[in-house]
Amino acid sequence: MSSTTVRTGGRFRGGAGLGLVAWLAGIVFFLPIAWMALTSFHSEADAATNPPSFTAALTLDGYREFFGAGGGASPWPALINSTVASVASTLLVLLLALPAAYALSIRPVKKWTDVLFFFLSTKMLPVVAGLLPIYLFAKNTDLLDNIWLLVILYTSMNLPIAVWMMQSFLAEVPVAIIEAARVDGAKLPTVLARVVAPIALPGIAATSLICFIFSWNELLFARVLTGVVAETAPVFLTGFITSQGLFLAKVCAASLVISLPVLAAGFAAQDKLVQGLSLGAVK
Repeated sequence: MSSTTVRTGGRFRGGAGLGLVAWLAGIVFFLPIAWMALTSFHSEADAATNPPSFTAALTLDGYREFFGAGGGASPWPALINSTVASVASTLLVLLLALPAAYALSIRPVKKWTDVLFFFLSTKMLPVVAGLLPIYLFAKNTDLLDNIWLLVILYTSMNLPIAVWMMQSFLAEVPVAIIEAARVDGAKLPTVLARVVAPIALPGIAATSLICFIFSWNELLFARVLTGVVAETAPVFLTGFITSQGLFLAKVCAASLVISLPVLAAGFAAQDKLVQGLSLGAVK
């Protein structure tokens, strides 16, 4: 047996082993989601059994309770609020992060690495440490229970991460193409919109998806700063957890429905997400 055949066989076995490990890891991470989906179709009595029953009768009672068929509150205002806050904040983040990343990568300013580390350092402060000042500010400015306050907060929370990510993405854009566009008379907004953005589209898609997920899942600010008018989906979900009675099936049904927009966005942008997260990984 030649050395080439041995090396080829070793690489094949190594690749198969890594593939098996990846599949096992994927199954382990997927099992809680599958169990949550199955529990959401059980009755409360069956969902609370220990050990759980895999052959219990299926029902849609949990979903009926979530959508207000049992006389409860409708989830649609909360879902709409989460959609508005997440989409609006993500668009604002992209609008601000793209020129900032351009200045730090293609047209780097002095000590641009210090600027990046300053952006990242703003994420090191615990969110709860700034909660009281923000609450007092919102109270004194009549912004409590206002969805646009959440839009501003989510934008400020996600902007450092977006700038950090997009800086590495835009660093891969060929400078020659930008120089050619500027020679043709294109101004900076045109260069960003028609030259830089299409080339860095996978990175922009990855950044926007991560910002959307962070905004959609945020609970602390939404719990403290909103009430009835601006209540978001995660806050609405906490209303199903009570100190009395059974609520596991309803919580699983609500969690699955609230998770669907994030799952749908990730599935729709999965090709761009993979390209964006791998962009710049190989020099």
